[in-house]
Amino acid sequence: MLKGKRIFLRAAEPEDLDLMYLIENDTLLWAVGRTNVPYSRYALRQFIEQNSNDINTDGQVRLVIALNENLNAIGFVDLQNYDPRHRRAEVGIVLLPEWQHQGLASEVLAVLERYASKHLFIHQLYALVSVNHVAAQALFSNAGYKNTATLQHWLNNGEEWQDVMMYQKIL
Repeated sequence: MLKGKRIFLRAAEPEDLDLMYLIENDTLLWAVGRTNVPYSRYALRQFIEQNSNDINTDGQVRLVIALNENLNAIGFVDLQNYDPRHRRAEVGIVLLPEWQHQGLASEVLAVLERYASKHLFIHQLYALVSVNHVAAQALFSNAGYKNTATLQHWLNNGEEWQDVMMYQKIL
């Protein structure tokens, strides 16, 4: 099992539909993602049902972050933009607001890194972090990721352009 002290990672189940609907339709998260349209329950249900959970097939894998103590789902962690030739993938983590700033994302990242290295044979993980997202910068820096580049005017929130910093870690 993909398990840490307080959390574990698992495949999405139909019971996770409400959480996925809530997170995917949070307009505050759209500014750092690749979408700007709401997802229907139907589309998300299909994603859960049709997702093979095979990074080689789908080019990504989405895992549910759940608590060990009560099995409650509290967020998602993604490996996306998977490149099998160069054995790298982009990391994305989202936790419900009430579970943020408690060190859980660091634990998620550690479990994810072990999984990516030992089971997916990924050589490198990277994250694109807004220059305005100080907590995410600290998360990746503290986990041993190096800030290797700044991509100018990478994100647009509808009002302004934001630079992002690329954080990379060789596993």
